[in-house]
Amino acid sequence: MSARTLMIQGTTSDAGKSTVVAGLCRVLRRRGVHVVPFKPQNMALNSAVTADSGEIGRAQAVQAHAAGLLPSTDMNPVLLKPNSDTGAQVIIHGRAVANMEASAYHDYKQVAMTAVLASHRRLSDQFAVIMVEGAGSPAEINLRANDIANMGFAEAVDCPVILVADIDRGGVFAHLVGTLELLSASEQARVQGFIINRFRGDIALLQGGLDWLEEYTGKPVLGVLPYLHGLHLEAEDALPAARSAEAGAGKLRIVVPALPHISNHTDFDPLRLHPQVELIFVAPHELPPPADLAILPGSKNVRADLLRLCEQGWGAYLEKHLRYGGKLLGICGGLQMLGTQIHDPHGIEGEPGSSTGFGLLDLHTTLEQDKQLHNVSGHMLPGDVAVTGYEIHAGVSYGLALQQPFARLADGRLDGAISHDNQIIATYLHGVFDSTAACAALLQWAGLQSVQPVDYHALREQNFERLADTLEAHLDMPRIMQLLGDAP
Repeated sequence: MSARTLMIQGTTSDAGKSTVVAGLCRVLRRRGVHVVPFKPQNMALNSAVTADSGEIGRAQAVQAHAAGLLPSTDMNPVLLKPNSDTGAQVIIHGRAVANMEASAYHDYKQVAMTAVLASHRRLSDQFAVIMVEGAGSPAEINLRANDIANMGFAEAVDCPVILVADIDRGGVFAHLVGTLELLSASEQARVQGFIINRFRGDIALLQGGLDWLEEYTGKPVLGVLPYLHGLHLEAEDALPAARSAEAGAGKLRIVVPALPHISNHTDFDPLRLHPQVELIFVAPHELPPPADLAILPGSKNVRADLLRLCEQGWGAYLEKHLRYGGKLLGICGGLQMLGTQIHDPHGIEGEPGSSTGFGLLDLHTTLEQDKQLHNVSGHMLPGDVAVTGYEIHAGVSYGLALQQPFARLADGRLDGAISHDNQIIATYLHGVFDSTAACAALLQWAGLQSVQPVDYHALREQNFERLADTLEAHLDMPRIMQLLGDAP
């Protein structure tokens, strides 16, 4: 089998590339097409563990679910996880290979392209259609040399491109025309049409602009997608609005610091969507309000984020929070922060050295060069409640606190810790709120007396179907299917 490849590129970041690819994956799956998502290079701190125990961007895992597939490392062969303003951890085929500054990675791109093309060949042998997501914009002049994320990849595999722009930002026609003008002649010819995303209002008022765009560029508008209020798909990187739910009587208030290097904030999506929860992301330099539950999230640079929290007074806040009976949960990097020491002798996340933690649990952590990557299931202790999740961490923790674990995993390992007074839970498991039973048990522990069960996985499926219905209704699907060679 040799797959047909179609690439969705955007005029900007967050133009809607991830959403369109996920939606098209679901549309094609419903039509019986064996489709797979693909992103040559992703830069994100939200990642997922694959069925083959590697690490990819979370957007590709979401797209895989839309396509009815288990995520695999070939779906995102190159993942960059920023650990500073100028550097990132480079992950190739699911495994971390190095930390690189931007200039060093620029020279490494030819090696990365080899990995990208190898993954594309493997997927091409297994699937009928490869739906590809670009990264950022193809018109970033400073990044075009040795490009592997956008037109460089499209030219290498000779695939058609659809360009997406977000009209809700304003300037949509300038975005589309300007992007097209900055491409080479061969790249311009590769663009087969435009999709305008997040339109609000009367489409008739837009028609004159659409006619002009088609006449000026000679490219068809393949559809105008409406703004889908309340659509929830796990975000690739950007944090959602700081206050994601309205305060109300009987709601459980949860606060989470918006760390500079926060990772896998999608852990909190089930809480954002829960009708009995008020979730607040506390921005840097904001004072955290009183809460029932404070959660320290994961981090790609735990020691740097710990220092920032200490500078912002979170140590005193957490001590007062616990003194007044509040509950505290640490997830992954948050677990490490709750201990006494974090050691990074190899410089995994920055300069080698050690940092003093909040000292609320008797444990210490050493960052090791081999990253732990596991999809796990097990049972929370006490209570014997089923829990699922995934591990992505370089730290290995030791100490007496771990003798009272949070969970017993199916592979026989113990995870995390529960404090003797039951006020603090720490776990390495991301995704603990995704399952209905585990979420309900944790909310009850945090103080919610009668928990309304919310099936997060069912909600995700409903959103996939809603998105697919919208694309079927508003895109020129016959023309898109022609680009795919009328794939069966």
